[in-house]
Amino acid sequence: MLVIIREDFEDMSREAGRLVAERLRRKPNLILGLATGGTPLGLYGELIRLHREEGLDFSKVTTFNLDEYVGLPPEHPQSYHHFMHENLFRHLNVDARYIHIPAGMATDVEAHCEWYEEAIRRTGGIDLQVLGIGANGHIAFNEPASSLGSRTRVKTLTLQTRQDNARYFGSVEKVPRYALTMGIGTIMEARELLLLASGEGKAEAIRAAVEGPITALVPASMIQMHGRAFVIIDRAAASRLEHTQFYSRSLEEAVIQRRNTGRPSTVDS
Repeated sequence: MLVIIREDFEDMSREAGRLVAERLRRKPNLILGLATGGTPLGLYGELIRLHREEGLDFSKVTTFNLDEYVGLPPEHPQSYHHFMHENLFRHLNVDARYIHIPAGMATDVEAHCEWYEEAIRRTGGIDLQVLGIGANGHIAFNEPASSLGSRTRVKTLTLQTRQDNARYFGSVEKVPRYALTMGIGTIMEARELLLLASGEGKAEAIRAAVEGPITALVPASMIQMHGRAFVIIDRAAASRLEHTQFYSRSLEEAVIQRRNTGRPSTVDS
C-alpha cells in the first residue's frame, strides 16, 4: 500500500488523474473500475480536462461501476447511471457498449449479480479500481461486518450511510434501503486499487483503514492486504494518521523513496 498526501481536494484530484492517465496511455484498452459520490468528482473533472486538452483517448476503455441503488431506474437523477453519464461519460469518447453499471431495476437480482461477476471475468479482470471511503469505513456499499470474501450482491444500507447520502435525496426517508454492490472479494481482485479521500470527515475512516487492524468492521482496511494499492488523500483526510513520515507527497517522491530503499516500486512497474 502506498499513501500519498496532497495539499487539498484539487491537488489530490490532479495526482489521481495523473495516475489514471498514465495507466491508460500504457494500456489503451484499460479495464477501469469506477466509483460515485463527491470525492471522485475531482478525478473525473481532471480526466475530462486531459481528454479535451491532451487528447486522452477512452475509446477502447471498458468500465465497471461499483454499485447502484436497488429500485432506481437509470434515468432517476440520483441513480448512479445518471451520475456517471452526467459527470463523466458524456464528456468522453467512451463506447457505450463498454460501460457496465449494476442494474438497480433487475427483476432477478441474484442472476444479475452473477452476470456482473462473469462480465468482469470475461474482460480479464479490472486493471485499476477507483474507490471512495465512507465515514464508517465502507467501500462501495460493503458496510461494516461485510464478508471480506464477498462477491457482487444486494446489501442493506446502514442508517449512517443513508444519512450521509440524504443530502442528494432531500431526506433520509427517500434514500433507498438496498443497493447492488461489488463485494470486497471482487474489489480485491483488481490488479490495482486507487482509494481517494478528502476532508476531516473522512480522517478517522482513513486512520482506521490505513493504520488500524484489518477487520470486517472497517471494510476499507482490506486495502492493506493488496499488493498494489494507492491511497491518495488530502491533508485534512490525513490529519489523524500517526506515521506520516512513511508516506509520500507525490507519485514521483514515492518512486525515489522506494528506489533509495531498494524496494520494488508499485508506481512505475
